[in-house]
Amino acid sequence: MASSSSLFRCFLHFFFFFFFIISQVQAANLPFHPRDVLPLLPRQVSWPVLNSLNSPVDLLPSFVGSVSSSNRIVNWKGACFYENTAWVEFHNKTGSEFGGGTLHIKVSYPHSWTCMDLYVFATPYRVTWDYYFLSREHTLEIKEWQDKAEYEYVKNRGISIFLMQAGMLGTLQALWDVFPLFTNTGWGENSNIGFLEKHMGATFEERPQPWFTNISVDDVHSGDFLAISKIRGRWGGFETLEKWVSGAYAGHTAVCLKDSEGKLWIGESGHENEKGEDIIAIVPWDEWWDFELNKDDSNPHIAYLPLHPDVRAKFNETAAWEYALSMAGKPYGYHNMIFSWIDTIGGNYPPPLDAHLVASVMTVWSKIQPEYAANMWNEALNKRLGTQGLNLSDILVETEKHGSSFDELLTIPEQDNWIYSDGKSTSCIAFILELYKEAGLFDPIADSIQVTEFTIKDAYSLKFFENDSSRLPKWCNDADDVKLPYCQIKGKYRMELPGYNSMEPYAHMNERCPSMPPKYFRPQNC
Repeated sequence: MASSSSLFRCFLHFFFFFFFIISQVQAANLPFHPRDVLPLLPRQVSWPVLNSLNSPVDLLPSFVGSVSSSNRIVNWKGACFYENTAWVEFHNKTGSEFGGGTLHIKVSYPHSWTCMDLYVFATPYRVTWDYYFLSREHTLEIKEWQDKAEYEYVKNRGISIFLMQAGMLGTLQALWDVFPLFTNTGWGENSNIGFLEKHMGATFEERPQPWFTNISVDDVHSGDFLAISKIRGRWGGFETLEKWVSGAYAGHTAVCLKDSEGKLWIGESGHENEKGEDIIAIVPWDEWWDFELNKDDSNPHIAYLPLHPDVRAKFNETAAWEYALSMAGKPYGYHNMIFSWIDTIGGNYPPPLDAHLVASVMTVWSKIQPEYAANMWNEALNKRLGTQGLNLSDILVETEKHGSSFDELLTIPEQDNWIYSDGKSTSCIAFILELYKEAGLFDPIADSIQVTEFTIKDAYSLKFFENDSSRLPKWCNDADDVKLPYCQIKGKYRMELPGYNSMEPYAHMNERCPSMPPKYFRPQNC
């Protein structure tokens, strides 16, 4: 069976991939049936119609069935084609250990000559799509199953088929932009850079070599912050899309801790252990730095953000260590990760995304992995409703019974004291900020700060860090002709952190903030 970490990564890739595909659908020139092109019309035309639908369920992808060795044939009526049949054929054309398969889809009797149906096909190990315009038998070829787990899953539970009922058709040209983001190649790295330049206005100026710094740990103190940006491979692709929706110019974080003997350690939520699980870990600096220099193939760019002396004087090192050790070994905080991004009903989704599409993605994944979906968001949504144990469909119904809506439910702030089935849930940034909270940095307003509502951008914007370049370590940016207000210690390209060290903490900070690209305008005291 795949680890929870690998399933989580698969979901994250699908989550943002699905969002970006829909966000890039553009109006076509073909004379489609009006219902087929509704989502492609200008926002001011299509959205009033879409929003007039009775409930979010009207825009959810429809699960039409799963085809497996036991459930050999599935039949359904599509949005375009009235008669559709699917079956799966197992084969071993490549001579691999577990072989592959061919998914057959036969479509016929369209309601108009201009329509087409769009589908998503998924297992817990892969997600793909296709669209059908012609009445005939189509095939989707899977050359090899990923491993025995996927082979057994498809044999017993099948490939899940979802129909996009709302007629979300178009060129889908965003595929060309999205696929390379997750490849661990130079093409993938260039694609991530190009994406961030195009969609965020980011710049990538090359730094003089060497692209790493010989750090003196004597100059590093407990509480100092590490901002990390990965630009290639699976996590590079995910971070790129996370940056796009949140406005952060870093995608991961870690924190420095020194013990009583002066040894430097790194606290990190999202550290991969020997089982492939992403956990909270306290790792010796030498081990962590060696991995980033020599083994991390995501090409990490790392900035060291030292605390301001006045802030460091407030930092309760004993309390920080107690908190860090109490969290060590616990799983990464996937329960509430997306809720730090979604603060408003309409101000956090790059158009035309909205809460309906969030529900769509959740629905797809809930059908594929219902137990895992419960951990990913059902627990968090139940806490917002004051209920327990409801699945996503029940949550949608219960929300309407409460006189609310799903988009309003998503905006309810996460509470730091919520306990999930596996304990407190902290992402990479929530772990650090909760440590800051325990160490006294948010006093005297700590009780009115929910750190799980902070994005990475929110964190590095806090006015906690050094603002006098003369006090930065001598090795800080010593090989660079551009002196940043923080120390970049690794990376070919110069890291930029817009809004760095600019915002004093205030009560209920970051609970109602929009984050619309490319400007990411933020109202005062949101």
